[in-house]
Amino acid sequence: MKLWGGRFTKETNQLVNEFNASISFDKRFFRQDIDGSIAHVTMLAAVGILTHEEKESIIKALTDIKNEIIEGTLEIDESFEDIHSFVEAELTRRTGDTGKKLHTGRSRNDQVALDMKLYTRDDIDETDRRLKHLMATLLTMAEAHTETYMPGFTHLQKAQPLTLAHHLGAYFEMFKRDRSRLHDIRVRMNTCPLGSGALAGTTYPLDRNMTAQLLGFDGPTLNSMDSVSDRDYLIEYLGALSTIMMHLSRFCEEIILWNSNEYQFIELDDAYSTGSSIMPQKKNPDIAELVRGKTGRVYGALTALLTTMKGIPLAYNKDMQEDKEMSFDAMDTVKACITLFDGMISTMKINKQAMENSARHGFTNATDAADYLVGKGVPFRDAHGIVGQLVLYCIEKGIALDDMTLEEYKAVSPVFEEDIYDAISIRNCVELRNTIGAPGKKAMQEVIEINKKYMEEN
Repeated sequence: MKLWGGRFTKETNQLVNEFNASISFDKRFFRQDIDGSIAHVTMLAAVGILTHEEKESIIKALTDIKNEIIEGTLEIDESFEDIHSFVEAELTRRTGDTGKKLHTGRSRNDQVALDMKLYTRDDIDETDRRLKHLMATLLTMAEAHTETYMPGFTHLQKAQPLTLAHHLGAYFEMFKRDRSRLHDIRVRMNTCPLGSGALAGTTYPLDRNMTAQLLGFDGPTLNSMDSVSDRDYLIEYLGALSTIMMHLSRFCEEIILWNSNEYQFIELDDAYSTGSSIMPQKKNPDIAELVRGKTGRVYGALTALLTTMKGIPLAYNKDMQEDKEMSFDAMDTVKACITLFDGMISTMKINKQAMENSARHGFTNATDAADYLVGKGVPFRDAHGIVGQLVLYCIEKGIALDDMTLEEYKAVSPVFEEDIYDAISIRNCVELRNTIGAPGKKAMQEVIEINKKYMEEN
C-alpha cells in the first residue's frame, strides 16, 4: 500500500520503488512511529476530530501491533515503502475505516521528523548511560592506582613521572565533557515537530502543545518549514559521537602501545584479545585496533550528513532520507565501542613494576633534579644545563639518575648533596605535586571525591 497513489495513473517502476523505499532501515523506529501515532490520535480526540471510541480502537490496535513486533509474532513486511505505510496498513486491516483516520492533520514529513527525533533522543540517553558506566570503571581503577607510578609522555617521549590514576583521570575529564555535550544536544533538540504538516501546518485545530507534552517534549517547534527540514540536532549528535570516538581512539592507541612487548605496561585479558593464524606467540589487541579503526566510520557519517544537507532548499526534500542509514550505523558503532572498551580496560592486568621501571629509566625525574639545584640557589638555566650533562653521562653509562653515586653527582656540580636522592625518587617526584589537578596522591584523592559527587548527581 502506498500513502500517495491517488494522483498517479501508472505503477511506479520496480527499480524506482526499491530505490525510493526506506523500510529496510527505518523499520527500526517502529516504536517511535507508533508512540507518535498514539499521541497524535489522543490529541485528535481531545480536540473533537476523532470520537472517544475511534481513539480507543486505534490505540488498542497500535499497541497490539507494537507488542507483536517486539515479541516477534508480527513481521514487518518490507514490500511497503516505509515503516509509516506498513503500520498504517496493518492498523487499517485491523480496524477498517477507523484506521484510515490516523493520518488526519499529519504529513509523512512531520511524522518522519518526529520519529527521527524520538529515536535520536532515546539513543542519546542510551549512549550517555554507557558512557557513565565506562566512567565508573575509570573511577574505580583510578582509586586503586593512586600509587601506581608510570611515565607521562609528550611527543611520545618520557617526560615526567605521574600515576596511572592521573592518566586515567585525563580520560575521565574527556568523557565528562562528552556527556555534557550529549546533555546540551538533548535539551536543544527537545521540541516537537508533529503538527507541522508537510511544511505549512494544517487547517485542523490541532493542539500541538498537548502532543508535545504527551511525547515528553518541552513544547512544539515554532516554524513548520524548519520543523520538517531540520537535521541540525542529528548533525550535532554525530559531531558529539565523533568526539567520543576520538577520545576512545586516543585511549586505544595508548592501550596498543602499553600492550606491546616494548612497554609491557598491561596485559589484555584473553576474552578481549585474539591470536595469530601463523605466529603462536601473538596476543593481538584487536578490540583496541577496531575501535581505533571504526572512528573513521563515525567521522564519515558526520561528513556525509553535512554534505547531504548543505545544498537542500526549504523545506523537505527526499535527499534527507539519507540521514538514517549512516546515522543508525554511527549510533550502533559508538554504543558497541563504548561497551567493548569498558570491558577491555576493566579486565586488563596492570604491570606496576614495568610502569615504574619505565619512569625511572626514562629520566622522568630530570626536571626534579633541576628544581633541586634551583632550591640550592642555582639559576634555572644553569641547573637545566647541569642536569643535561647528568643525563648524557647516564646514557653513556647505561644507568638512571637514581643509580649515580654522590661522587659522580659532585663531579658535575659540587652543589649536590645526599638529599638529591630523596628529591629525585619517583615517589617524591609525584607526591610533591599536590596542586589541584596534579598527580600527587592527595590531589588525586580530592579529584576522585569531586568526580564521585559528579557521578552521583549526573
